[in-house]
Amino acid sequence: MLAALLIAAFSQSIDSTPPPRPPRTVAIDERLAADAGIHVGDRLLLTPTPGGDVGSAGSGDSVIVSALVRRRADPSEVARAEYRVRMHLDELQALIGYGDRVDRFAVSARGTAGTDSALRRINDAAFGFRAYRSRDIAVETSRTFLVVSRFHRAIGVITIVASAIFLLCIMLLKVDERRRDVAALRLMGISARSIVRSVMVEAALVAVVGSAVGVGLGWLSSQIINWHYRGVYRTPLAFAVVTPGIVLLAVSLSLALGLIAGFVAAQRLVHMSPLELLSGRREERSPAAAATAG
Repeated sequence: MLAALLIAAFSQSIDSTPPPRPPRTVAIDERLAADAGIHVGDRLLLTPTPGGDVGSAGSGDSVIVSALVRRRADPSEVARAEYRVRMHLDELQALIGYGDRVDRFAVSARGTAGTDSALRRINDAAFGFRAYRSRDIAVETSRTFLVVSRFHRAIGVITIVASAIFLLCIMLLKVDERRRDVAALRLMGISARSIVRSVMVEAALVAVVGSAVGVGLGWLSSQIINWHYRGVYRTPLAFAVVTPGIVLLAVSLSLALGLIAGFVAAQRLVHMSPLELLSGRREERSPAAAATAG
């Protein structure tokens, strides 16, 4: 009888021993894994202070790396060099001793009416914190990028104006070099309208070819820029993008400016007499001759 009781007590003490808890898992930043040589499946020791040990006061916990996390394509995270580790909430609270407090949290609402109602009820009942729409927070944190975007837009406008002036000067020089050809066409009886039309067609072809070359150079430049800065900041963010809208705007502006430059250059030539075009000098005509020519 006594032996049976001893065996029962011993077995009960064995059954009451809690089973060993399996190690928790964490997901770490892939930049940290690359810099520290950490791989999936490695065992790490997380402590709230450097040099801590498991089992001591304020100790940490032994964890296993289960996944590697890549940085998001977020402009606000480009300049941040710190690493990130994703843990279970209860483990994070026990590690940092923060208790049940949080700095911020997100609430998902359905529809605009639900969002407005949630904001109003939270702000009316809460004390010490305030609820905001995610859109408002994104606007507040993106003001720097908005200023940069406006600066780039101003540079783009200045570049377009300077390119238009440069294109007009080039077209004037190119058409002026062909003044003898224009004079010969005028002497053959070709009308001024036909000459202007042919010059504008040629200017349009030059603009289209130039646009194609420019789009190709822009795409190649964007690829080089993204390759360089993605390597520097180790982020998937696209620093330069050539979108269909940009291509359409560039080709439209190039074609319009080319046609305008060709029209102005052609009008300058067709209003000169063939003799002036052949000699390269303007003739001083009397008012009577000018009236007869008109």
